[in-house]
Amino acid sequence: MNTRELGAWGERYALDFLIEKKYTAVVTGYRTRFGEIDIIVRNSEFIVFVEVKLRKNRNFAEAREYVGREKQRKLRATAGLWLAGNNNTLQPRFDVVEIYAPNGAQTKSPEIIHIENAF
Repeated sequence: MNTRELGAWGERYALDFLIEKKYTAVVTGYRTRFGEIDIIVRNSEFIVFVEVKLRKNRNFAEAREYVGREKQRKLRATAGLWLAGNNNTLQPRFDVVEIYAPNGAQTKSPEIIHIENAF
């Protein structure tokens, strides 16, 4: 699996996880000139912009640490464009989903951590 395919697998895995947690999928892979939002989901209270981070392990750093200030700025700008173009009455929120899969898509039970209101 190449990097793009592995990333797509991680995003599908994260979306399935969120749907199990009773979120409803709105859109995946939303792209603008500012950047991309991996997943947009909603529940009864929030429209949630989700950044998915897939890593083999935590040896270097927690996956969430790869969502730095510049990435957060891009996500906010991209979410702002989505909000401007869509009729939404829900409170926006930014979450991070970390996935640790030592064997990539072949990992039998990847560890998944959902960080609500991450920034």
